[in-house]
Amino acid sequence: MNTVSRVQRAALGNDTWLNPFRQSLARRRERVNAMRRRLTQNGKAIEDIAAGHEYFGLHLRDGQWLLREWAPNARSVRLTGSFCGWEDHERWSLRRIDEHGVWELRLPADAVAHGDLYRLRLGWDGGGGDRIPSYARRVVQDPVSGVFNAQVWRPAQPYTWRHPDWRRPAAPPLIYEAHVGMAQEKHGVGAYEEFARCILPRIAAAGYNTVQLMAVSEHPYYGSFGYHVSNFFAASSRFGTPDELKALVDEAHGRGLAVIFDLVHSHTAPNEVEGLARFDGTPFQYLHEGERGMHPAWGSRCFDYGKPEVLHFLLSNCRYWLDEFHCDGFRFDGITSMVYRHHGLGAAF
Repeated sequence: MNTVSRVQRAALGNDTWLNPFRQSLARRRERVNAMRRRLTQNGKAIEDIAAGHEYFGLHLRDGQWLLREWAPNARSVRLTGSFCGWEDHERWSLRRIDEHGVWELRLPADAVAHGDLYRLRLGWDGGGGDRIPSYARRVVQDPVSGVFNAQVWRPAQPYTWRHPDWRRPAAPPLIYEAHVGMAQEKHGVGAYEEFARCILPRIAAAGYNTVQLMAVSEHPYYGSFGYHVSNFFAASSRFGTPDELKALVDEAHGRGLAVIFDLVHSHTAPNEVEGLARFDGTPFQYLHEGERGMHPAWGSRCFDYGKPEVLHFLLSNCRYWLDEFHCDGFRFDGITSMVYRHHGLGAAF
């Protein structure tokens, strides 16, 4: 399709340097629209498509625990954890419920409890391995062994928002970028609570109206500054609990500050147990296989954006942070790596 949309005509009118790329822009836009139609073919809106976090993962619903996972290449999926002595038992087996590779387990409400550690044990033709569920909302690292596990997060008293209806004022954003772990003057990793108490007042007093938080999603390697994400739906436990991050956002809103999160959807950590790499035994479930699936500069894995399931995962991740943590928007990292096969390396823009 060579037609140019109204939005593109406006852009071309404002920037004549885009004119040589008119047809290319039109083709790219049509590909985007084709994928949108593919995602919404059942008539749903994009915001409804982006609700995978309410379907997948571990949830307490109607008096029972419900766990779902997408693993199309798996031949068996079992839940294991501290609640069963990490045993591999038939009782904890998920059953495959459709041809797309969705697995499900239903358990009584007393089967697992707040604070329990868990992971999945997958088997596939020729092998198997432990995996942290892709939609896990809490992931913690053992301070002695260094091992990561998902953790059931269902406190008796859920967080109560003090400013649930806060909305960002219609003013240009004046953004203060910050890393919670590095924001304190002390030697050590800072915490959500410390940031809310010590740093937010200084940001507001300096005249900023927006805080951009780096390193929110869980990442196994702290030296990556949070840019090698392994667990996209888990707020990093290095800085505190999910409720303490909510309290940080709540405090910022009380001071008139909008909060945007850094989202890293341009790549993911190469970790297999903690992350998405070879999750179901294949190199191509969430990611490209072969050379295209490896980022040559970052040593990380690259998403396959051509798969509706991957877009469903990433769009749901956006909505999750908005719904669960009341953040006001995002700064997306590594855009050139998402748009270009050369990742923007050695290219002049």
